[in-house]
Amino acid sequence: MHPALTQLDHRPWPIPSGPWTWRQSWCDLLFAHWPVPVAALRPLVPPELTIQEFDGTSWVGVVPFRMAGVMRRPLPDLPWISAFPELNVRLYVECQGKPGVWFLSLDATNPLAVWAARRFFHLPYYRAAMRLEYDGEGVRYRSVRGSGDSELAFHGAYRPTSDTYLAKSGTLVHWLTERYCLYARSHRGTLYRAEVHHHPWPLQDAEAEITRNDLLSPHGLQPSGPPPLLHFARHLDVVVWSPEAV
Repeated sequence: MHPALTQLDHRPWPIPSGPWTWRQSWCDLLFAHWPVPVAALRPLVPPELTIQEFDGTSWVGVVPFRMAGVMRRPLPDLPWISAFPELNVRLYVECQGKPGVWFLSLDATNPLAVWAARRFFHLPYYRAAMRLEYDGEGVRYRSVRGSGDSELAFHGAYRPTSDTYLAKSGTLVHWLTERYCLYARSHRGTLYRAEVHHHPWPLQDAEAEITRNDLLSPHGLQPSGPPPLLHFARHLDVVVWSPEAV
């Protein structure tokens, strides 16, 4: 049994009856979240999906991290292919009673991973030049997609600032992080749902210095107000099922 499947009671609905098809681990991850009105997000999300709100607002997340152990079942890890940095921009949506994630973009260094995610999961992946370095418990992260006038970059440094904890049900941090499916639309217009499973997030409070973040501007998003809500996670094992049409 995969380690991710040794705990199921926290999941909001049963795992799929069929076998999972992909495995991966998410490492050294930062959740950076900003509140955004639903009206600003509605043009970015298919009409079949409800944009969720928590206490009257929705949220956008920018999430830099490192992928490890990425491979289709039952193959072993492969050098260069199974581990790479990734950076995504995500929104929080619901369809047919299942809350999940809608990705505005996903950047990765690995061209095969970009191709596979676009081909099999219909996700808006892009290849980017990325670098992740360690400073004690902290991470320095740099990503650049494109060049010249089309360049989109993220530069930042982040670190945990608390002991590990599990988010309590009903809180904002639980609402933002405990999501067990993603939605995507194919080039033919079909809406898909891909189920995922993992243990509850082992979160820590975090601090971050984000010196450049161009990833929201292509979508017309310019969050203002207080600094982002920040959380860190060191490692989480995940299994993923193949997408199914909604």
